[in-house]
Amino acid sequence: MVRIRPPEPEAIAEAAELLRSGKLVAFPTETVYGLGADATNDVAVAALFRAKGRPAHNPLIVHVAAREAAEPLASFDARARHLAERFWPGPLTLVLRQRSDSPVSPRATAGLDTVAIRVPAHPVALALLRAVGRPVVAPSANRSGRVSPTCAEDVAAELGEAVALVLDAGPCPIGVESTVIDLSDPDRARILRPGGVTRSELEAILGPLAEAPTDEKAPRSPGRMRSHYAPRLPVRLDARTVAADEALLAFGDDVPKGALWTFNLSPSGDLAEAARNLYRALRLADRSGARAIAVVPIPTRGLGEAIRDRLARAAAPRPDETVGLEGA
Repeated sequence: MVRIRPPEPEAIAEAAELLRSGKLVAFPTETVYGLGADATNDVAVAALFRAKGRPAHNPLIVHVAAREAAEPLASFDARARHLAERFWPGPLTLVLRQRSDSPVSPRATAGLDTVAIRVPAHPVALALLRAVGRPVVAPSANRSGRVSPTCAEDVAAELGEAVALVLDAGPCPIGVESTVIDLSDPDRARILRPGGVTRSELEAILGPLAEAPTDEKAPRSPGRMRSHYAPRLPVRLDARTVAADEALLAFGDDVPKGALWTFNLSPSGDLAEAARNLYRALRLADRSGARAIAVVPIPTRGLGEAIRDRLARAAAPRPDETVGLEGA
């Protein structure tokens, strides 16, 4: 059985010791539950990749307790310092040039000359990182490509005994992963993944953001694979009508009728509420007995960009499929 403990001081101390000894520990962040490993330990990072079934070329995000702990790992320019001051702790990951003397395992960066770093805004995550005293890689605590977990029970169901301990602090308050910004080019800031910090918040500081091309053979950030965040059922986007054998994810007060099962991400049309509910809804839809999942149109403003990004990747052809699911 997977051990799940509430985040009391004794449990956090045990989790820190497990991480320092090379074990894997799952813990909550404000975005989703992360699967943690000592970022400086090659063997621990390799074990994390195996537990997730994650491709070795897909880099990981390094989590630290404060900006002061991040500066020995990467080169911070004025833009990075400004963003860190504004959004850390918080759901923003910075991709920066890695320092030559960084202790982070090359496995964690997939051999790139950059490193992705963030300071999470969750009291349990911060307490654990301070107790560990080392950088910790923490991708979402699920099998690679599948729906991210936002509660401890989903972590246990996904990864089982590959995890030495799960710290359970209840549901994650944001519900989608961090925004990832690439600042490795001194002349251009690129958004690699929309997330908990919105594009408008970033552009107010950086100006217009460039888009990053998708390169599945050498992604510079997690969440760049075409198929990702995927439930077991096929997903149909921007649905205006729904079939009797489909599960429906609705939004707002205009809900198509006739679905086998319906979950309204936010009856009031609140995108923050929809983001919190998204992954739980996809998991519930998988268990609804439906043939497929239909999703109504989601606005693109604010957190809607991150929600639509996750849904587009959930709807993309899976690696073992030869036909697409988009618009099916």
